[in-house]
Amino acid sequence: MKVIVGLGNPTPKYANTRHNVGAMTVDRLCKQWGISLERKNRYALLGSGWVDGNEVALAKPRSFMNLSGEPVAYLTARFRVKPEDMLIVYDDMDLPLGVTRVRPEGGHGGHNGMRSIIDTLGKQEIPRLRLGVGRSPVDDAIRHVLGGFTDAESAAVERLLARASEAVACFVAEGVEAAMNRFNQTPAEDEAAEA
Repeated sequence: MKVIVGLGNPTPKYANTRHNVGAMTVDRLCKQWGISLERKNRYALLGSGWVDGNEVALAKPRSFMNLSGEPVAYLTARFRVKPEDMLIVYDDMDLPLGVTRVRPEGGHGGHNGMRSIIDTLGKQEIPRLRLGVGRSPVDDAIRHVLGGFTDAESAAVERLLARASEAVACFVAEGVEAAMNRFNQTPAEDEAAEA
């Protein structure tokens, strides 16, 4: 089984903010794969199903971003998976809007959600999909990630979520190495390669 965890903050107030692109990716995958987040407990909203012969669980932690570790630990126990069989999907200000990066392991890079997960699980060998949301031009990181996307960014956000969904599907079907090889280029590099 593969467990896909989309990080974000709960409550409608944060639904469409930069910090919630991980959760937005899971919402998109639910629609694509016909999986409902019908199970709800104190740790997460979750659902499971089969995608092209692969068993998959989709989850959105119900904690705030900085406390993501406990829900992820619960999911490893609930589904009896190793951290290597999970994919954590989350926002990254250090990547330009639209860029995706898949990694099999690594540090938290200053992201408090990943910091909590790494601290709780006691290891860095956790596959992750980082989704570029860009930096604030006025250098106010908290306001930036908790803010919504502008109208001018909407097309780029749609492309980002589509690309993220494809990267997750590749991870489920072929593993982290294949997803890295295919989705660590920028969209512009992809277009150039196809030309």
